[in-house]
Amino acid sequence: MKYQIKRHSQATQLLYAELLQQCSMALPNHRGVSFSTKTVNDKKYWYMEVVVGSGKKQYSLGRDTSELRELIEKQKMLYKEAAPEANQREKLVSMLLSGGLRGPGVADGRLLELLSQSGVFLSGGVLVGSHAFNAYQGMLGVEWSTELMQTQDIDLASENHINVAISEEAPNVKSVLLESGMGFFEVPALNHKLPSTSFKIRGQAFQVDLLTPLHGSDDSSPIKLKHFNSYAYPIRFLEFLLEDTQIAVVPFRGGVLINVPSPARFAVHKLVISQRRPAAQQTKANKDKLQAEMIFNVLLEDRPGDIGLAFDEVTKMPEKFQNQFQQGLEMMAKDIQEGLSRFF
Repeated sequence: MKYQIKRHSQATQLLYAELLQQCSMALPNHRGVSFSTKTVNDKKYWYMEVVVGSGKKQYSLGRDTSELRELIEKQKMLYKEAAPEANQREKLVSMLLSGGLRGPGVADGRLLELLSQSGVFLSGGVLVGSHAFNAYQGMLGVEWSTELMQTQDIDLASENHINVAISEEAPNVKSVLLESGMGFFEVPALNHKLPSTSFKIRGQAFQVDLLTPLHGSDDSSPIKLKHFNSYAYPIRFLEFLLEDTQIAVVPFRGGVLINVPSPARFAVHKLVISQRRPAAQQTKANKDKLQAEMIFNVLLEDRPGDIGLAFDEVTKMPEKFQNQFQQGLEMMAKDIQEGLSRFF
């Protein structure tokens, strides 16, 4: 399959860098937040309403007191002070989209925003699969001109052990999805005794899969991720992606900060995955190979050192991984093979 890689203008690349920098700084999220009162037994109570997905969640703040009203006013002031910067981020997104950077679909964008606001990425979640591939356009300053960008699945991965402090209020990914108001339901596992690791929107081909590395013997039983309060499906060699992740920003609304694997590791992993797929998934294997080619094409010109670092890490992986990587390399276009040969 032929493909083209279009370079974004320097102005668009600078806008992306500016949006990424701004989104890396925390900003009080005032979107969909409102305060209201209710009278129960002649006593006034304050509530905070938050729009979550397509629905609303209401939280009780307690009985009406002068102290509580003062806290609410302070919070409103924080939102007001943050509004100009939030508006600036929205303008940057609009300018990026006008400059040719492709944004996600509405459903994809809403879900990524929901996951981000729920703390999923702060807790170690990493986007893998085609949504990560799409995010590399802004990071690398390019436009993938191919239908291979199209996807209705979101793959969210995380290690089952993270050596950082995780809040006791870590997000419950399952609850975030099921309570989003977007129509998600759990996809039953083939073995109905096992917990679900996939979620779909009713009436749509839109799916979220939770993944985690498979360590030890082959066992497809879902693994409980304590920091996600959810189960994930174990995948062999996924740790190669998660050992080097980077932040990126998705051009949606005011920008959505996410985690993705380093592009070079992503390309290496795609070659390995292309060799691990069964014959019935040859179309997907071809897609894997082409995505790897496109990334290597850009990195060879702009960031060859990243390729060298990723290839060094390949030598630390199991022999099976190394062999499948080599087999994938041999299936790539000759010019890409020649360009990569100097890293061996």
